[in-house]
Amino acid sequence: MPSFPLTTRLGLALPIIQGPMTGSDTPALAAAVSQAGGLGMLGCGMRSPAAMAEAAAEVRRRTDRPFGMNLFVQATPTPDEATVLAALQRLAPFYAEFGLVPERPAQWCEDFGAQFEALVAARPAVASFTFGILSATQVARLQAVGSTVIGTATTVAEARAWAAVGADAVCASGMESGGHRGTFLSPGHEAPPAGGPSVDDFEASMLGTLTLVRQCVAALPSTPIIAAGGIMDGRGIAGALALGAQAVQMGTAFLTCPESGIGPAYRQALTQAGPTDTRTTRIFSGRPARGIVNTMMDALRADERSVPPYPVQNALTGALRRAAAQAGRADHLSLWAGQGVAQVRPMPAAELVAVLAQELQAASA
Repeated sequence: MPSFPLTTRLGLALPIIQGPMTGSDTPALAAAVSQAGGLGMLGCGMRSPAAMAEAAAEVRRRTDRPFGMNLFVQATPTPDEATVLAALQRLAPFYAEFGLVPERPAQWCEDFGAQFEALVAARPAVASFTFGILSATQVARLQAVGSTVIGTATTVAEARAWAAVGADAVCASGMESGGHRGTFLSPGHEAPPAGGPSVDDFEASMLGTLTLVRQCVAALPSTPIIAAGGIMDGRGIAGALALGAQAVQMGTAFLTCPESGIGPAYRQALTQAGPTDTRTTRIFSGRPARGIVNTMMDALRADERSVPPYPVQNALTGALRRAAAQAGRADHLSLWAGQGVAQVRPMPAAELVAVLAQELQAASA
């Protein structure tokens, strides 16, 4: 089994990181992956500080192996009333199908500053981030409590930005990845734009995993690179490692494990999806994210550029998505999944990790 400085540093038997799937992960999933020799992750972007502490404690009750926690780097928005009203009116017909009326939520998102303090207090083996970038001071605070800091990049410029603030490793997230794109820089710029990246910035940052990993490895030879996007089996892991990655991050592959937190409708959609059934959309959350095409995605296709940015749209559709999940209707759910979704293998997480290890060993022989 190949070993690398990053996996040795983290004490991992395998170069496999479970993607931090906010809203779909569970402490049980993270603990199972870690116990099996990989690195389990908690997606904490939508967890309150108290919920973060509780989830971390639960993982530690289940395993003494290292695990990680992920946060969304974001400011609390202050959208104007006209924007919110237009978004609510746009969503009203979809809410009506469940006998509901869309309302302005109590909060748009969790406070990142409070979440960051909870992360420092939790002291996970890995602290990873997406949607934005930390300051060098914040990176140093996490490193001081023993956490390895991993930043998500969708371009080489973003990877360089993370290296510049002292990140220990960079996760190169290709366009094949399921869920939200982590883009935070405009192409050709060194600082995040005011108000966040534009739709055009996201489009320009849609690089494939193989291309992005190659570019990041070449640009940052002393920074460990983690490959993410479209990797579903041992051959995919071997391919990423051959390009210079020191580990892979796999999210979609673990979604159909019984330990994941998704409901029956989402689970069924994953197992029935074909190779070309995903696309990137803003309509559910306001930030481009890859998922399985469904009725709501098609119906709001013309509004891609009109919906308010994350986290506003995400909060406005939250009650709708919860109602759809309770009703067992996948047509109104955000069915986040990567381009490799047709290769999902429903099985317990520990069993899947073992199969991946066998496949990697065979591919590396």
